[in-house]
Amino acid sequence: MTNGSVKRWQGEGAVRDRLNRPVRDLRISVIDRCNFRCPYCMPEDVYGDEHAFMPRSEWLTAGEIKRIASLFLQLGVTKFRLTGGEPLLRRDLVEIVAALAELPGADDLALTTNGSLLARRAKELKSAGLKRVTVSLDSLDDATFKMMSGGRGDVATVLGAIETAREVGFSPVKVNVMVQRGKNEEGVLDLVERFRGTGVIVRFIEYMDVGTLNGWRREDVVPSKELVEKIGARWPLEPLDKNYRGEVAERYRFVDGAGEIGFISSVSNPFCGDCHRARLSADGKLYTCLFAANGTDLRTPLRAGASDAELIGLLQNVWRSRADRYSELRAELRARRERVEMYRIGG
Repeated sequence: MTNGSVKRWQGEGAVRDRLNRPVRDLRISVIDRCNFRCPYCMPEDVYGDEHAFMPRSEWLTAGEIKRIASLFLQLGVTKFRLTGGEPLLRRDLVEIVAALAELPGADDLALTTNGSLLARRAKELKSAGLKRVTVSLDSLDDATFKMMSGGRGDVATVLGAIETAREVGFSPVKVNVMVQRGKNEEGVLDLVERFRGTGVIVRFIEYMDVGTLNGWRREDVVPSKELVEKIGARWPLEPLDKNYRGEVAERYRFVDGAGEIGFISSVSNPFCGDCHRARLSADGKLYTCLFAANGTDLRTPLRAGASDAELIGLLQNVWRSRADRYSELRAELRARRERVEMYRIGG
């Protein structure tokens, strides 16, 4: 990082919320559609073939995304991550990547994908300026994978996409695994063994109550501590320092030097106190928390001709009013049913 980037990561000059948290990371959902129907995100019985997703005219254009991103850079953001839905369903994704890659001051530009369409577009995305990819893969077992993807996709395709991502030069490639009790926890060791020593970083994510449709129960959560002990008993681990303040994953390295793994523990060990993420939905709503109920409309003033100064003022006011810490207050806030669905703002 440059000296200027380091200062922004430390929060110097960044707008801060009511809990003194700077904004550093903007997650941009580019599409509200997905070709999977994972029960914990877009269950088939709700999002079937007849479901009406938002019209394409409501999506932010590549130019509009670039403009909003450029304003966030002025507020202290240094990282962009493209999400969905499934972002690779967006035909102009390469154009979006290229537009964001042109912006000075962005130190990181990453993509989260289910991997089903990645292999065919990995090279052009890399050439356009994408720096990193994270691929979701909940199991190496085909039957379990199908169960957790709503019967869509296959393991071989996702594994091929991960290998292609490595071959075209994305580094590091990360694999996200959502672990749910009674569903896929028995395959955790298989996933670790598959990627140990390859340079691919596997991250295990506790099952979260994002949205309102996944029937979340706390007893379905496999605490990260349990997984650390299970994996460490097979391959000894030692903790690593965070790469930066606010990094959500707890990092460990294999003592034998075969790489590292991570654990994202939003339920058992909330990290709200250091959360610096803003989220932009495909239709231009700004959300200040993964568990938020409502967002702030940016598309309307943007398309109505608002100046940069007016938009920056709006963004500053939203962030300065922010006091979200849902995961720390989960027990008392669970009764509030209104929460944005995960497919609209990414994970």
